[in-house]
Amino acid sequence: MRVRDAVEADAQAIAALSGQPVDATREVVHDRSVRVAVPGEEDVDADAGPDLDEPIAYVAFDARRGRVHLTGFAGEEAALRRLLEEPARFADREGMAVEAIVDRDDEARRSIVEAAGFEDVGSGPRFDGAETVRYRLPATEQG
Repeated sequence: MRVRDAVEADAQAIAALSGQPVDATREVVHDRSVRVAVPGEEDVDADAGPDLDEPIAYVAFDARRGRVHLTGFAGEEAALRRLLEEPARFADREGMAVEAIVDRDDEARRSIVEAAGFEDVGSGPRFDGAETVRYRLPATEQG
């Protein structure tokens, strides 16, 4: 698996993973930091074919108010575990915590963020009437 920055051409695949409209996804790719995981090895030839560059997972994040916020993530579980390292690494360099909001009933996504070291810090905001859980990955001590 390779991790790379998302490009506009990835919008359709990311939209399919996230269940969001393609136009909205295209805006996310332009406005946020978005990383995608694609199949294959780190040194795959760029001419190997389009299927080897099709995203199997993505993570979107941005930094504001002293925190890195996960704004979206979806895809294959193993790839997501690797992708969640990206905002954590950025936050670590900047001395920030990472926060994520996950639907309370979405056990799969909750399990993924918990496995990545995020801590349940209480209830989050309601979205379309659904309860959420706020997760935080604390800032690490810079030494």
